Amino acid sequence: MADAPREAWITGIGIVSSLGEGPDAHWQKLMAAKPGADTATFAPIVVHPVAPIVFDSQIPKKGDQRQMEAWQRIGTYAAGLALDSAGLKGNTEILSRMDMIVAAGGGERDTSVDAAILTGMPQAANPAAYLNERLMGDLRPTLFLAQLSNLLAGNISIVHGVTGSSRTFMGEESAGVDAARIALSRIVAGQSNIALVGGAYNGERQDQQILFEFGGHCLKDRYLPVWERGESGGFALGSLGAFLVIESREHAQARGAKPLARLTAVLSDRSSRKSGAVTATLTRLWDKLKDKIKPGHAAVLSGATGVATATAEERTFLEALGAQKPNDGLAVRATGSYVGHAMEPQFPMNLALATIALGHGSLFPPCDATGLEQAMSGPLDQIVVTSVGHWRGEGIALVERAS
Repeated sequence: MADAPREAWITGIGIVSSLGEGPDAHWQKLMAAKPGADTATFAPIVVHPVAPIVFDSQIPKKGDQRQMEAWQRIGTYAAGLALDSAGLKGNTEILSRMDMIVAAGGGERDTSVDAAILTGMPQAANPAAYLNERLMGDLRPTLFLAQLSNLLAGNISIVHGVTGSSRTFMGEESAGVDAARIALSRIVAGQSNIALVGGAYNGERQDQQILFEFGGHCLKDRYLPVWERGESGGFALGSLGAFLVIESREHAQARGAKPLARLTAVLSDRSSRKSGAVTATLTRLWDKLKDKIKPGHAAVLSGATGVATATAEERTFLEALGAQKPNDGLAVRATGSYVGHAMEPQFPMNLALATIALGHGSLFPPCDATGLEQAMSGPLDQIVVTSVGHWRGEGIALVERAS
């Protein structure tokens, strides 16, 4: 008889965002329905800035902090919180064999240098030579190293002593889905016992705001919840860090750790953005999970971005599941209404928020005037987490209350 599949438990959570730091702060803000959007600092672009952080408590060396960019500091800090939550801080025996899977983007540009070069080039006698000279002279030597996405994993190793295998995934929203998917697959297959999984993003980067605005993706002028943004919508970039400690049930029990939730499934796909493709892909992924779902005891945490076409197609999928009839279907919440959209770490953040809600046994109130999000009065035992990339990539996960 074949061995039963191994269970994967979430035993630690480390999160920071515009809502604050840690599970309690996030739950309080979610229950109060108080999004943390800023419409003034980067006007007309709407951003969810990270709440104030005292980095010293998780990154004690100032030298380590100085050589990190903002997104790396946020991520290293969140990773430390996750290790604390799991009771692993300073446990060198486990940390030395802990796997690490990080979802990360590229580094931050030096916008003052970029602006100076763009200003000077039109007046230069030889623009090509001018550009080469300025790049050689103005860019700090460490900039190129700081832009390596896997330096977040490196900094976590240095600061927190996580020195097992390390993987870094790039690719916007899909990177976060695949980071969780690979961690779960390795644990279920017996190839790993414990992993630190997550990522970080700095949405307060003007270079990123400009980049996404070139594609017409940014929410501008005023804040609106995700489902209310309509055809002229977009995402409000969010600064956040999210890390999870995921481990096999046997490994957790052996060290006396209690589960916060059980991660049952993570599935990913990649469709085109032709009409109907997103809805069809989510439906296909859902068909692989639907037999496990308990109607009336389950909900959906959506990673919908607010970008018009993809969000509308996800809404069509959710309405087909009975989102507006939570007693018979699945109550829905879009987390982007609260924490903004953070590309790579959005999916790990939503897994963390799902875990927090399951721990409370209830869902936080709606933040939506369109009627898609409905109140849920029954007990909460399961949460389906969705991810639909603003441009490409879909994912779905099932997080359950652990017995």
